[in-house]
Amino acid sequence: MSYNVDKPGIFSFALETGISADRESSKRYLSNLRKIVANESALDEMLKKEDTLVYEFYEMGVPEHPGDIAFGTSICYPGKVGDEYFMTKGHFHTILDTAEVYLCIKGRGLMLMENPEGDVAYELLTPGNVVYVPKRYAHRSVNIGTEPFVQFFTFRADAGHDYGTIETSGFRKLVVERDGDFAIVDNPKWANKAR
Repeated sequence: MSYNVDKPGIFSFALETGISADRESSKRYLSNLRKIVANESALDEMLKKEDTLVYEFYEMGVPEHPGDIAFGTSICYPGKVGDEYFMTKGHFHTILDTAEVYLCIKGRGLMLMENPEGDVAYELLTPGNVVYVPKRYAHRSVNIGTEPFVQFFTFRADAGHDYGTIETSGFRKLVVERDGDFAIVDNPKWANKAR
């Protein structure tokens, strides 16, 4: 469905699931996380059984013009690779001075954030919480719960996505399970690349 941003319009998605009847989702599987996860041997063992769907997102197709607003939903499914929780790949925006807002609709998760200067932050999200991701911060959604972690997001439509920086250097921190709860730990792959 194409959308004329010069006219008012409406889109729909299910509040319980984040799924849109108006759009097809973009899907990311375990195999898409090869450069992202810390424990690649655990990933290889999982892939021998199934290339599991880790997350999907619905972008509503607004043109990438200055002054327009992009929006959609993100659904990260529960699971772990080794002890590392399922997460989105994460990204900076191509226009680095772009902020983004996420509203948690369902589930329990974290927004992991870091800027190029090394500041790392995270926020716990449960239904009804909104996180503001400041400009210059890469961000990654992490599902630390037992049900889908569903969020609504919005940002300037011309901002673009820079996934390559994260694929090359990774995030400084990982979110792992420790004694039945989440813990934020150093990413050993990031440290190796920093040398």
